[in-house]
Amino acid sequence: MEQASGKEYGDSWIGRGRNWLQDPIIQARIVVVIVCVALLLDNMLYMVIVPIMPYYLRQTNTWGILNISGPYWNSTADDEIIYVGEDATLGFLFAIKAIVQLLCNPITGTVTDRIGYEKPMLIGLIIIFFSTLFFAFGESLALMFIARGVQGCGSAFADTAGFAMIADRFPDGAARNRALGVALAFISFGCLFAPPFGGTLFALAGKELPFIILAFIAFFDAIAVFGIMRTQSARKAQPVGAATPMHRLLLDPCIAVIAGALAVSNVSLAFIEPTIANWMHDSMNATKFEVGIVWFPGFIPHIFGVYLCVRLANRFPRSQWMYGLIGVVIIGASNCVIPACKMFAVLMLPICGICFGIAMVDTALIPALSYLMDVRYVSVYGSVYAIADISTRSLTRWVRSSQVP
Repeated sequence: MEQASGKEYGDSWIGRGRNWLQDPIIQARIVVVIVCVALLLDNMLYMVIVPIMPYYLRQTNTWGILNISGPYWNSTADDEIIYVGEDATLGFLFAIKAIVQLLCNPITGTVTDRIGYEKPMLIGLIIIFFSTLFFAFGESLALMFIARGVQGCGSAFADTAGFAMIADRFPDGAARNRALGVALAFISFGCLFAPPFGGTLFALAGKELPFIILAFIAFFDAIAVFGIMRTQSARKAQPVGAATPMHRLLLDPCIAVIAGALAVSNVSLAFIEPTIANWMHDSMNATKFEVGIVWFPGFIPHIFGVYLCVRLANRFPRSQWMYGLIGVVIIGASNCVIPACKMFAVLMLPICGICFGIAMVDTALIPALSYLMDVRYVSVYGSVYAIADISTRSLTRWVRSSQVP
């Protein structure tokens, strides 16, 4: 009798849990969490190697070493050590993920349109999990290059499917703007949080620990995606071949203009990030602490820009193009001001302006891509968000990496 009642009690809780998970509203919220974690993970994977790899590769004697004596007129000068091939190799190690992601984006967009959004997201997270573990335990430079490139393939699947999942689960414009705004906030948080996260754990426990943690974040996010696939409510299947090809989308003037605006606004930051440290050192004798924290103040205006643009878009939805235009103007003006800055406190102002402008552009224009798909084409978002991923992240990261001397 007690066993029967216990079984009935358990079944009732299981049934309630399944009913709760099958609620479309609950599923949509879970999808936002899954996508935010995936975007956070992607940007942390890109930036986490910044404080780790230069020191690790020197510790493992990867480079040939040249000792160059100081100037002959200064007999007290210390010898300068040059690590042969370090700068070019580190630059390519940064770039390989972005290059592979850029090449895979057209493929992932088409695949996502064909088979849906959850499966590509699951595939991307599984690829990220295994490639990040290989990177964590890899000792040879060649193995780390391969693992880094495979990470780019996984990120292409996860990013494209993630934005498409949000657009698909939130057909209402206001709710879609809010959800995409939250996802964009996690992108900036991942970029800012990754270097101190990686540097601290590397100093405490070595190279492996930060990558193991990120790998298992990908693993648990993949489990969540699998759970959504098993419990999701019945949805109308998109017929194969009904999606709009990517080349046709690129010929649409509105989509082309949006992609161009996204690329221009994000590429401006990509030129500044790898070069500003040396420029600050040469022009204002900045300390290592000042160089390290120069981007941290930009997180606050970025979040404020996302919040402001979401509120404005919900209240005045027909003016989203204007918010993007304002963002581009702010980015351009801030870039013009940076060369004139001679003090660290003054430099933070245009940097905050760039971060605020990027938030305005991304938050205004990325939801507009799904709106264009709804009103002009079929409501299948894989290819259009592959275009957005190329414009905002893949191309930007490749440009950023190419600036490494």
